[in-house]
This record gives sequence, structure tokens and C-alpha cells, in this order.
Amino acid sequence: MIPRRLLLPAAAALAAAPRLTRAGLPRRIISIGGALTETVFALGAGDRVVAVDSTSRHPAPAAALPRVGYMRALPTEGIVSLAPDLLLLSGDAGPREVVAVLRAARLPLVVVEDGAGPGAPAAKARAVARTLGLDSTALAAALEEDWVALDAPLARRAGRPPRVLFVLSLARGAPLVSGRGTHADAMIAAAGGENPVHSYEGFRPLSAEAAASLAPDVILLMDHALREAGGLDAALRVPALAVTPAAAARRVIAMDGPYLLNFGPRAAHARRDLARALHPGLYLPSLPERPWTAAA
Repeated sequence: MIPRRLLLPAAAALAAAPRLTRAGLPRRIISIGGALTETVFALGAGDRVVAVDSTSRHPAPAAALPRVGYMRALPTEGIVSLAPDLLLLSGDAGPREVVAVLRAARLPLVVVEDGAGPGAPAAKARAVARTLGLDSTALAAALEEDWVALDAPLARRAGRPPRVLFVLSLARGAPLVSGRGTHADAMIAAAGGENPVHSYEGFRPLSAEAAASLAPDVILLMDHALREAGGLDAALRVPALAVTPAAAARRVIAMDGPYLLNFGPRAAHARRDLARALHPGLYLPSLPERPWTAAA
């Protein structure tokens, strides 16, 4: 995971997606990036997808498709051999050299920037729909409606926002934690929390001294990172976490990574779930169950 812009400009996303005629609609799509894959399926075009990357784990039919590798370590041979008529790439996909080779192979390739923040899910929906020759009106409107439904309740919360430290990994001893400009930073803010790490962008290891000075109230992790650390007790014994108020209160939130961080069609629901965990006494409305939030 690398630093990213907090808000996906709709104009930039749309500019990256050339309009196709009806005769030229893609039928063999390789989708690289979980948010884009979820968006393709939410638009009803999942039957056109022939392969995905390893971050594309939702919905279940996408997870069952052949995988071409991790989005930031893409191969060339596997992608070219599938003969896609559209390679839909997250702006975070790479490495750059591989993307250059894929362009040189004259694969039809569209890049959609993978932004985060209030407008990002609908902007991605519009960009992907334009590329596929579909109408994004209903999907984009629903995504915006669900997001806005949480704005007023979260604005009414009392007191200071909880200080939420996002830990990407504990596998190498020192926790790798989020600074500014990441999807985690954007989701923490959207859910009414405060990221205490302001001094840098992206992710860096955290020392025990720095952790003590940051004094987070909550530690937020992806569920697989917590499992890899050996569970809650093992994670809280890590020196850089053990010194925090969050560890003393055993206040740790673990969520599915793509659900929490993709800023795809499920972003508003992830925002609601994180906000409920951060603000237990705050009333938050239920959001409509949408077709794209179901596992199937």
C-alpha cells in the first residue's frame, strides 16, 4: 500500500476512460484492483470478466475467477496469454515497467486512479461505466446517497474524535503504520476518527517512543494482519503497541482489508461499520442492503 490522494477527481478518472461504441464493447475483461472489480460487478458486467488480481476478493464470483497475481507485482505473460479486449487497471497497479510492456503489446488498457474520500466510489463507478459503455447513473446515485446518509449523524458526535492508529503490518517486529495521504487515513477521518500520525505521508515503522507520544485510543488493523501477528494478545505485546492507551484498554478493531480500504461500492457500509466501532453510543442509521454488498 502506498500514499494516495484523498479524493479521486472525477474529471481525471473520466479522462482515463475513452468512450467506446456499442460494437466495441469489451467482452474479455481483466480487472486489476479490488475496487474496480467490485465496480464492474456492481454495474452488472461481471460476466465479462475473465480474470482478476489477488486483491479482487469480492463478490464471490470474482474471487472464483483465475488470478493473474498481485496488482503491484503484475506479470506480463499471464495477462497477454488471456487475450483480453480490455485490461482495466487501478492507478496503483504496477510495476511501471510491466505496465509499459503491456502497453507496448497493444493491449486495450484503461487506467482508473484509485482515490479515496467522499467522492471516490461514485467517481470510479462513472469511470468504469464509461469504459464499458454502461449507464452509471443509478449506481453512482446510490453510492452518494449511502455516503451522505452518515454525514449528519457523524457531525453531531460530541467530544474529541478518538485517535486511531492504523497498523498495516506487524510481521517484521516494528509496526508499519499509516501517516497522511493513505486510504486508511481517509477512512479514519470519514468515520469520525483522527489519525495521530501527521508528520509524514504513507507508511513507516513505528518505535515504542513514538507510539507513546502519539497515544492512540484505538488500534485499527486488517483482520489478516491480526491473524498473522498471532492474535490480539500477541499483537498487544508488541512493544510499540503495548505502551499505548489503546493497548491498556484492549481497544483494537480488526476489519476485512478490501472492505475497509477499497473505496469501492461498499465504502459507505465500511464507513458505517467503522464509525459504529469507534463511537459505540452514537446513533447511526442503517444503510440499505445493496446488491453489491452481498457476497454472491
